[in-house]
Amino acid sequence: AGVIRKLLNPDQKVQAAEDLLQEHERRRKAYQDRNSERKLLSIQDARENHTPIDWKNCQISKPAFLGLREYEVEVETLIEYIDWTPFFYTWEMKGRYPKILTDPKLGTEASKLFEDAQSLLTDIVENRRFQPKAVIGFFPANSEGEDILIYTDESRAELQTTFHTLRQQTAKADDKPNQALSDFIAPKDSGRADYLGGFALTTGPEVEELARSFEKQLDDYNAILVKAIGDRLAEALAEYMHQQVRNEWGYGRAENLKLEDLVSEKYRGIRPAPGYPAQPDHTEKPILFELLDAEKRSGIKLTESNSMYPASSVSGMYYAHPESRYFAVGKIDRDQVEDYASRKKMSVSEVERWLAPVLGYDSRSKF
Repeated sequence: AGVIRKLLNPDQKVQAAEDLLQEHERRRKAYQDRNSERKLLSIQDARENHTPIDWKNCQISKPAFLGLREYEVEVETLIEYIDWTPFFYTWEMKGRYPKILTDPKLGTEASKLFEDAQSLLTDIVENRRFQPKAVIGFFPANSEGEDILIYTDESRAELQTTFHTLRQQTAKADDKPNQALSDFIAPKDSGRADYLGGFALTTGPEVEELARSFEKQLDDYNAILVKAIGDRLAEALAEYMHQQVRNEWGYGRAENLKLEDLVSEKYRGIRPAPGYPAQPDHTEKPILFELLDAEKRSGIKLTESNSMYPASSVSGMYYAHPESRYFAVGKIDRDQVEDYASRKKMSVSEVERWLAPVLGYDSRSKF
């Protein structure tokens, strides 16, 4: 909790920010090191151990519409969808909301922080300071190995684009599969028509504009608070839109879920994002953005590193299959990297650069 005081202290805030970054990097490396010694299968063996799905008999839901739609959502609508626990993590307060508000050690400071956040959120709603937007798309799709083919229409005669996924190569115990996201889309040779959804959404550029106005007043506390709230609203918008999507897709209409159920993802389907554990490659993001016409329709831009601007933005794909689950690809071997590079028409060295955190080998060594 003391990190807040340090971040607000002009003499300590630079060092405090550096310490935070170093701690996050230490934890990331520790996680990687714990997984680096595990045996990797050949990509062929991993493919043979794919997720077993009975495509002949399983139910496939067709979306209510195909193509793109744009949405504008009021901040007030999103408040009930906010998961506040990560908000406190932003301030290095580790505890679940709402219990953290009565925590013997953190409760007083957490309650004050939450009260300030509520006050600022009320101002944001009453003065309509943010204009959250989203673009959603549904597309005919089938899988081919680790690739997901997106078609221009239901005839499936013309390919519009292709998403490339990665498969887990770590040897599994207890007959667990080596998963790839493509496992959750009906294979092209199954004869089944399947679909993939995509989304890009943002709390809007107004978040950073409001933060800058506080910074000009040398009010770093409220500047950080605004950005933290903007991030929470973006995630709330993602949760809200996913709920609408499940209804549009038809399989979510019987849901009667409370907020804690939504936060715990106790619903059918997933919404993984490029650059995250199930697909750690950020270069898939431009493919998604082109398919969604995201910059024009949502105002979100991609930087050279494929980060999103405004920062309070979220994008990803919607998978509807009941057996779809989140997972981490983990370490991958050179054979999959070479295959992936060939499929994406990229050089191996470029793929290795983007996938450096998940390489299960030393890319500097050729033997």
